[in-house]
Amino acid sequence: MSTTHNEKSSTVQRYSAGARVNHWITAGSLVLLAISGLALFHPSLFFLTAFFGGGETTRMLHPWIGVVLFFSFLGLFFRFWRANLWNRTDNVWMSKLRDVLAGNEENMPEIGKYNAGQKLVFWFMSALILILITSGVVVWDEYFYQYTSIDQKRYAILVHSLAAIAAISVWIVHVYAAIWVKGTIRAMTRGSVTGGWAWRHHRKWLRELVAGKATGAGK
Repeated sequence: MSTTHNEKSSTVQRYSAGARVNHWITAGSLVLLAISGLALFHPSLFFLTAFFGGGETTRMLHPWIGVVLFFSFLGLFFRFWRANLWNRTDNVWMSKLRDVLAGNEENMPEIGKYNAGQKLVFWFMSALILILITSGVVVWDEYFYQYTSIDQKRYAILVHSLAAIAAISVWIVHVYAAIWVKGTIRAMTRGSVTGGWAWRHHRKWLRELVAGKATGAGK
């Protein structure tokens, strides 16, 4: 646990520097993948290839950025999977989703490091990135052309496109939620949150942190 005090408030460490770097590499590679993938997806979006130096360069870089995303997210997965395991409190949280959207958090159960919504984002992204890397390898002809058939490539492209759309949608929800809940972005920029933020949004986690029992504390 790492808690510091000043005259106005207390701050609580939520993420280590390593976790934050890991997160921003994942986020950056996901954005680059989305832009390059959309550029290759439809002729009307081909102008986006200009960000990567043209169509050929975009086609070459896209799968390699995907590899970076996969291994970067793998790092996040091993850091945080335990904290994202589903429990009974998450069922209660989901049943009171209207209170969450209305900002009536006093009616919500005490939450650990992540609420049910954050856990769903984590597990959806875990599954989608696995689907993306698997289907991506099937259509990565430069290295794997001889190992798959034309029909397999066609199915893989369809699956890859649908998974990419889903991943972009989940990412938008994730970013919106981080902006909507004031004080959340600070956790991934400074590594800490205010004591008041932790008490309001993740009270169980704060109690466990103070007791030295928090799962993945500071990772």
